[in-house]
Amino acid sequence: MSSLMFGLAIVTLAAGAGAGSDLAEWRKAREASLLAPGGWLRVAGLFWLTPDADGAGEFTIGSAADNRVQLPAAAPAHLGTLLLRNKQVSLRVAPGQNAQVNGADVSEAQLKSDATGRSDTVQVTDLTFRIIERGGRIGVRLYDPHAATVTEFKGLRWFDATDKYVVTAKFTPYLPPKEIRITNILGDTAPVGSPGFVTFKIDGKEYRLDAESEGDGLFFNFKDLTNGKTTYAAGRFLNTAKPKDGVVVIDFNRATNPPCANTAYATCPLAPKSNYLVVAIPAGEQFSGHH
Repeated sequence: MSSLMFGLAIVTLAAGAGAGSDLAEWRKAREASLLAPGGWLRVAGLFWLTPDADGAGEFTIGSAADNRVQLPAAAPAHLGTLLLRNKQVSLRVAPGQNAQVNGADVSEAQLKSDATGRSDTVQVTDLTFRIIERGGRIGVRLYDPHAATVTEFKGLRWFDATDKYVVTAKFTPYLPPKEIRITNILGDTAPVGSPGFVTFKIDGKEYRLDAESEGDGLFFNFKDLTNGKTTYAAGRFLNTAKPKDGVVVIDFNRATNPPCANTAYATCPLAPKSNYLVVAIPAGEQFSGHH
């Protein structure tokens, strides 16, 4: 998965096989990751910094209504200014105001975006924000521990675990690795490397999914006939361990909804058409209607 491009996962949960006793703990960790600092339920805003014809711009930031980037009331009325030059963003803090970048007090700082692989975190009171880049756009993603998505969260809903949807799949590598075209909800399309595909059977019928590499394992972005009914309409995500002896164990009990199910301010990738499964897989996370 191209996490730098699409900004999918701040907290990564290890994938394990089987619907065994550790599944309940894994699901608890999944819920905790959404609520944690940097979790998707805390994402409370996304502000695109639209440059002028020269690729530059100045954007006031603070809680007052006259700011171009308007923060919640917990922030100072006029925190300072974000300066954009050739897709590089710097923060200039107004005199008498306080902000930290990666935990250090600053009066001015250049901010790394997630396109660098490790974005800087700016903290103002108990709010934080980071710079993201999507399809050439530069944006400010805001995190708020008091967002309605946090305070009104009533927990995730899951299908009952069943071994029926723990399947042993054959992994076939692409030699050389194949590029698949992935489009996000903004309409940006980019190539993502696929190391291979898996084939498996459900109720005696064979299905196929293209894999993406993620960490030491595989990532699957897929749709099935539960989407738009009991699961999120746009698709679901699933991580597995890496192939071993040409075999991958796929535990659909660990399928999750994408970040867009939890916040209006995510930029999720959509499942490639090669990963549309013409079968209902009632396993994993149901759609709880957070967004």
